[in-house]
Amino acid sequence: MTSSLSRSSPSTARLVEENLLTLAQLRSMVADLTPEGYRQAFGEHGRHTLGKHVRHIIDHYDALLDGLDRDAEVIDYEQRRRDEVLEQWPQQAASHLAGIEARLLSLGSGPSPDALSLGYPLDDDTLTLASSLNRELAFLTSHSIHHMAIIALLAEQSGIHLPETFGVHPSTLRHWQQASAEQASLSRWTA
Repeated sequence: MTSSLSRSSPSTARLVEENLLTLAQLRSMVADLTPEGYRQAFGEHGRHTLGKHVRHIIDHYDALLDGLDRDAEVIDYEQRRRDEVLEQWPQQAASHLAGIEARLLSLGSGPSPDALSLGYPLDDDTLTLASSLNRELAFLTSHSIHHMAIIALLAEQSGIHLPETFGVHPSTLRHWQQASAEQASLSRWTA
């Protein structure tokens, strides 16, 4: 863990680390794509592309980090940039993801907000919900993994081979490791 993360709370540092691992995996995949593969349309109406899912993930991180940077009273994931460049050009998306990783690392260098408020639109009103940095970091990991699982399915249809662990939540990876260790232990007892 980096020195800046060591100054943050242990739980925040662990959540930042999960996000960093998730984003590094996504960035690695995106950096290897051609613009044509990144933009290839899927689905009955052609609305799904790898790039749109990547851009959507980026938008959510930017919404949180931009809100924290400007000390926003309310974090609002609905008011996203939706920068089409990031869904059209994989190298620019990979670069932006690297920037997000650097911004996440900086979360540990200063005081973290004790409480956050989250705007949640409901019909013609917006609810303001109590939240925290840790809760939002946990959300971003799960949200990103969800979209990465969709990306993995789309990539598979294009013949793009991804690691078995791509789009798998860290809790599932920990479960797999535990099950593998238990199986190895069991095998030693029966051998």
